[in-house]
Amino acid sequence: MTKQGMVFWMLGPTSSGKTTIAEALVDHLRAEDVPVVLYDGDEVRDLIGPGQGFSVEDRLRTIRGLVHLANKAAAADLNVVVAALTASEESRAYIRENVNSLFWAQVACSIETCAERDPKGLYEMARNGEIDTLIGYNEEYVAVDDPHIILDTETDSVDALVKKAGRFIMEQL
Repeated sequence: MTKQGMVFWMLGPTSSGKTTIAEALVDHLRAEDVPVVLYDGDEVRDLIGPGQGFSVEDRLRTIRGLVHLANKAAAADLNVVVAALTASEESRAYIRENVNSLFWAQVACSIETCAERDPKGLYEMARNGEIDTLIGYNEEYVAVDDPHIILDTETDSVDALVKKAGRFIMEQL
């Protein structure tokens, strides 16, 4: 094992499947006796407080919280899976500069498919003008330019993606 845990940062558009894959991946890794913790961007945003919204500043505050938690866990020899939109280059640069043992996992999915899935109704709300901060609808989602691994939720099943990500992680340990 590494001297410090690794950080497997899963990023992708809203409703692309980040949390679904992350939760299954953590279960898979724990079954393999890999010490791992999951931090989900939505959960951390909610933890920060009810005033935490979706402005550029609010999103960066959430990223800083995720980075802090990931680094603390990794320093304690835990491996970390983060599932978070992470759409802005400013956020990505902050992560690159502040996270050791970082591996990017781009969760790939077309915005059309994300909008069809839409479990939280966010794309519908954006279409109705109820929200104007949905990345992928109100503003283009740009994939990270240097992923270590791509997890395509349109072409592969959750099980296949968990196995693919699990193999990748085990190779890094």
